[in-house]
Parts: sequence; structure tokens; C-alpha cells
Amino acid sequence: MAQAQPREDKTAAGVLLMALAVVFFTCIDSSAKWLIVAGLPALQVVFARYTGHFLVALLLYGLRDPGAFRSNAPGRQLLRSLFLLGSTILNFTALQYLPITVTTTIMFAGPVVVTLLAIPILGETVGLRRILAVCSGFLGVIVVMQPWGAEFHPAMFLCLAALTCASLYFLMTRLLAGIEANATHQLWSSGIAAATLLPFVLSGWAWPTGGDWIPFVLIGIFGAVGHIAVTTAHRWADASILAPVIYIQIFLAAFAGWLLFDTLPTVWTLGGGAIIIASGLYIWQRERKLRKDVVRPEPSPR
Repeated sequence: MAQAQPREDKTAAGVLLMALAVVFFTCIDSSAKWLIVAGLPALQVVFARYTGHFLVALLLYGLRDPGAFRSNAPGRQLLRSLFLLGSTILNFTALQYLPITVTTTIMFAGPVVVTLLAIPILGETVGLRRILAVCSGFLGVIVVMQPWGAEFHPAMFLCLAALTCASLYFLMTRLLAGIEANATHQLWSSGIAAATLLPFVLSGWAWPTGGDWIPFVLIGIFGAVGHIAVTTAHRWADASILAPVIYIQIFLAAFAGWLLFDTLPTVWTLGGGAIIIASGLYIWQRERKLRKDVVRPEPSPR
């Protein structure tokens, strides 16, 4: 059975590694949209993403330590893996219809949803100011979606479902902190996803052609390296320091959308994204302050 590695104080390296992970996450979405636009079924693209991820994890962890396949909490690990799979399927399906900037911006509401779900799931207490920040975050999502305008597409509901699954995945990861090793996380999340999808993709399998083979092969490597980088970054630096780094993805997504698909974010996407990011940063700052207040030592008696 794999053992969880101890924390290390490498804050600067942790931040850089988190930024690198965000680059790889943008590469995942860009590869997925490229392949789906090229005509590959969305489920097959998800399968390629997790199969490649599993092969990398197998080479790095499974072959060296077969005990890494054994989980300390198999039920929670299974649930965590299925939430991640569900989020990916929904997100990749939405990418078939929506620009990367839209799907990425809506997913930025993750900290908002996590804050809301942490109340019933983790029993956390959330004050009035964070509740207002949650409401502001959802207002930003509505601005991005524009349910009143011509730009609205029903696939945006898939983004909301993906956001919910991703938030539950993060909560399950939090519940498994200190219980499960990184190797087990990687092997389970990728292996379960690949095994679950295999029966569904075989009947309608479509081989990529020409240059489409490049993202088809690389998408799984992007996923493996990105998730390994995130886990390592959180071992090197506090989550409260790493959390805002994810927001650089809006610039990366905008650049990828322009470079690969000749699309630019709309004013509504940028405006709604600014509201979502502001609410997420407030929640991050508030939670960081509360943690400091809890651990701040009392003055020594004189």
C-alpha cells in the first residue's frame, strides 16, 4: 500500500508547478475541442484522455509499487473518481458547442460551489459575507451564460453540471487528504474512468487521421502531468497560496481559442468572468484569514 508523502516547504516551486499544471489543463481542453471538432465522439476523446493518463500513472507508480493500487478508503476513492469522470464527460461534450473561454470561465465558479457544498457535506460554517460572495459568483455565471440573449446555448447547462461534479470531486479529495497517496489517486481516477468507458466506445470507435493523432496521444499525457503537478504543488505549498493561480487559465484559454479556433471571448464572458474571479478571490482571502485567526498564538502571559 502506497504511503502519503510528507509536506515540504517549497512555496515558490509549488506556485510555479501549479502554474505549469494550469497550462496542461488548458492543453487538455484545447486538445479535446480539436478532436471533437475533427469528428471524434466526445466519449472516445474522454477515453483517450484517461487511458493515456492511466498508462503514465502505471509507468510512474503501478509497476514500481503494485501496492499503490490498494486504497485506504476504496468507497470514497471510487466516488471521487466517478465525479472526476462525470465532470470531464460533461465538459468535453459542452466543448463541442461552446468556445473554450466560456467553458473555462464557468468552471471558475468552482470555489463558489465548493463553499456552498461544504456546508452539508463537510459540516463547515459559512458566514454572511461568504454567502454574499457565493451569490455574486452565481451572478457572474448568469452574466456569462446570458439566458436572456441570442448567445445562450443549452450546452451551458452541461457546464453547470460539470462544475457541480468537479466541485464534488474537490470535496472528496479534501476528505481523502492525508489518507490516500498521490499514486493511488492517479491510478484509481484514471483507471476507473478508462475501464468504465471502454464498453461504450468500442462499438462506435473512430480512428483519428493525419495531425489529429498528435492531440489524441498527448491529451492523456497532459492530464497525467497536470494532475500530478497539482498534487505535488499542494505538498510543497499551502492551498491558500495556490488557489488564485488557477485564474491565469482565463488568459491561456483566450489565447488558445484565438490561436487554434479563431475565437475571442465576448464582453459578457469577460465581464462575468471578472465577477466570478472577484467572488472566488474574496472567498479565498476570507478562508485564509479565518485559518490564520484560528492558528494565531495567544500572547504569552506577562
